[in-house]
Order: sequence, then structure tokens, then C-alpha cells
Amino acid sequence: MPSKLLAPAFFCLSLWAAANSVVAAEAGAEGGQPQPAEPSWFDLPGDDLRYLLGASLSYAPSYPGARSMETSIKPMWAARWGKWRLSSSGGAGLMGFGAESIGPGSGASRDLYRSATLRLGLTLRLDSGRRSSDAAYTEGLPDIGRTLRLRLYASKTLAPQWQLSAAWSQDALGRKGGAIWNMDLAHRFYRSSDGASELMAGAGLSGGDGRYMLSYFGVPADSQAAQRLGRSYTPGASFSEANLGLSYTRALSPHWVFNSSLGWSHLLGAAAASPLSERAGGYSLGLSLGYRN
Repeated sequence: MPSKLLAPAFFCLSLWAAANSVVAAEAGAEGGQPQPAEPSWFDLPGDDLRYLLGASLSYAPSYPGARSMETSIKPMWAARWGKWRLSSSGGAGLMGFGAESIGPGSGASRDLYRSATLRLGLTLRLDSGRRSSDAAYTEGLPDIGRTLRLRLYASKTLAPQWQLSAAWSQDALGRKGGAIWNMDLAHRFYRSSDGASELMAGAGLSGGDGRYMLSYFGVPADSQAAQRLGRSYTPGASFSEANLGLSYTRALSPHWVFNSSLGWSHLLGAAAASPLSERAGGYSLGLSLGYRN
């Protein structure tokens, strides 16, 4: 294994070992008996049409690896009808899918298989790509066209408060988007006695194949960007980022829900080595508010 992949691989294995340790400890303490589901304001049972409308405010790096920070306000929405889900980024979790929001991601999704502890499914979403004229750091780079991404996701409940998830996302139209993968471990630290608020934490790894890394972190030798930067860069498949996150969600009423989040990320491998990356580490802050029926 290349030396640049040893640290991410060790981190990944450490997460898995820690999760298994927690499972064993909790199983021993509980006599191996499954725990009853807790009532919560986040639970929305039934097959009726459910929706959420809201907005999110974020303060984050302008792009992965940027020194500059930017503040943005975006609309947020989500809908669920039976096993079908439609959502923008962050909408599913705020709507109240609870643990169900771990895995599918944004877009149109449907579970293909589900048991008490395991779920598998597919998501289809629009990827807006990139225009080189949108930012100074991409000036002179090839554009990346809009495309559809097909995402296969899986999540496994390791213990009542622990969940492991993984996903593979592929550019379905072959427009230079390549493939992306990620793995995340989430833990619920706290839930109020009335089920109206909870505190979640998570850690994860993500990466991409050669096509994805070349499109988003590469600098073609014949591009104007190579002349501007004084070098070209051709990355290969690599882990691209490690991240940590903390999220607090509270149902202000049966209809209004609030979320605040804090995140930290660190570029890895070929992404960190790219001349487009100004710094490896960065943090983000987020606030969101939504109304659900």
C-alpha cells in the first residue's frame, strides 16, 4: 500500500475497531437484548405525504482547500411519500427522518432492502459540475458539465446509538464527474427525555477515482491554469478528505425544527498535494430552520 494511504487506512480501521468495541460493551451491559424504539418528535410514521420547507445559513471555505471563507444562504426542502424521498442538502435530516437521513443524501432516493439494522438503497441527484469562470482559482481550467449521479448507499446500526454508513456515487452520463466514495460513523450522544432535541457527532472519510480527482484537483498541462500556476498536476485515485462534525437538532414545535452544526475537514492524498489547494484544513458553521407539515 502506498505510504500516503497508510494514515487514512489506519484511521478507517480505527473507526471500525472503536465501533465494534462499543457494540460489544453495550451488548454486554444490556444482556444482548434489543432496546425498544424511543418516541421522538423527529419520528414521522405512516405513508402520507410529508414535506419540509426552510432555509440554511452557512459559513465555510469557498471551495475545498481554499483560504477564503464565504457566507451563503440557501433554500432547503424535503418530501417523503412512503419509501420515496426527495430532498436538498440537509433537508432530510431536518425534516425528521432521524437515523433514516444517514445514507441516502440529497436527491431522489428509495430503499431497496431494509431490516431492523441494515438498509441498502439508490439515490439519483443532479450534479451542477463546475464552470471555470465562477472563481479565480478555477480560471483557465476545463469546465465540468452538469450531470446525473447514481448513488448506492448502505447503513448499518451497530448499536442503539451508533451507525456506520458508506456510499458509492458515479457520474451516470460520463461528463468528467468520475466516481466518489465515502464512509461515515455517527454517534448520538444525547436525546432529551421528551425526544424533542438530540446531539449527534460523526467522523468520516471520502475519496474519488482518477477521473474525479483529475477533474476537481488536477491541472492539465495544456490549460491556461498550468501557465498561471507554473505547473501541471495529474492526480490518481486517492482518499480526498477526512472530516469531523457535531450537530444539534431541536424541534421547536411539532412543525418548526432548528439545527446548528460545526464541522472540520482536512484534505488528504492527491487533493492535499494539488496546486489548487491553498490549505489542507478548514472548518464550517451552519444554521438551518424549517417548517414541516
